[in-house]
Amino acid sequence: MTERCQRKKMRLDGYDYARCGVYFITICTNERKPLFWADVGAICDRPPTAPKLSPLGEIVKAEMLRLDETYEEVQVENYCIMPNHVHFLLLIQPDADGRTQFAPTISRAMKQFKGAATKKAGFPLWQKSFHDHIVRSQESYLDIWQYIDENPLKWQLDSLCKWEE
Repeated sequence: MTERCQRKKMRLDGYDYARCGVYFITICTNERKPLFWADVGAICDRPPTAPKLSPLGEIVKAEMLRLDETYEEVQVENYCIMPNHVHFLLLIQPDADGRTQFAPTISRAMKQFKGAATKKAGFPLWQKSFHDHIVRSQESYLDIWQYIDENPLKWQLDSLCKWEE
């Protein structure tokens, strides 16, 4: 009898994801299809700048930036849109009264973002779930910031890329 593979837990047990802090989020497209850059094409030399976003990439960008408007306590600190995934640093802050119990969880913010982008695209854009990393130090924050800034220039080397051969 074949045993079924257990899906790896994506969230840290016992951690309150509505807690104030900074989170590094990665979300991949459905089947890791390269949908978000205007012209990915065949593998070529490293581009000097990130390619122009496709219409779907523009939808994703607009919805990502709307998270700040949808949830007052959520702020997109930095982001990059890759051909088949997105990365961003998300800050959850206390509300105006200093309370966090009304702040959205990371899961709620991601559900809102993914749902709004999918609705505008008109077809399923995303893989199930997302990857998150709780940023716990200034050094880690700066490393992730740099990674986000440099990632579009290293797209060929990215382990999440799935290119046609």
